[in-house]
Amino acid sequence: MRVISGKYKGMKLDGFNIDGTRPTMDRVKESIFSMIQNYVKDSFVLDLFAGSGSLGIEALSNYSKYCYFVDNNNDVIKILKRNTINMKSLSILKYDYKEALKYFKNNNIKFDLIFLDPPYKLNLINNCIDLISEYDLLNDNGIIVCEFENEVIKRDDYKLIKEKKYGTKNVNIYVNEVI
Repeated sequence: MRVISGKYKGMKLDGFNIDGTRPTMDRVKESIFSMIQNYVKDSFVLDLFAGSGSLGIEALSNYSKYCYFVDNNNDVIKILKRNTINMKSLSILKYDYKEALKYFKNNNIKFDLIFLDPPYKLNLINNCIDLISEYDLLNDNGIIVCEFENEVIKRDDYKLIKEKKYGTKNVNIYVNEVI
């Protein structure tokens, strides 16, 4: 696993073998960042269910302003700290997703780009987006990138702008469209 573009291009990332994690494959990550390239620079990013931090690190590598990495696994937190040791403009939080989203609400922190890549079997994407919407955590014209397997996602609060399938994985991108 490596950073595929930007100022950290080629940097190797640890964490592909931690129990309970399923890192985004490089080709999928490359495709995602190709689709969202206009949203990354100068963005405030949330990498919820961060795992190795691959998606958030890629955003930092492509000049996002700040990234919050959230995970509730102690082993993952250690890997995240190792993977980001020489980076700035980030915070690593050990929370479950509900605690994290409430923390952001209570601290008036909003995002331009949110990555949702929870454990597939838990089907948490709709619940996460419900809380993001309820807590008003996505800035106007901000996007949510969802990676999932079999979950059925139906949204009225955000507009689906891209959907792509990679084998058994799906990626949907939603925008908080303001006209």
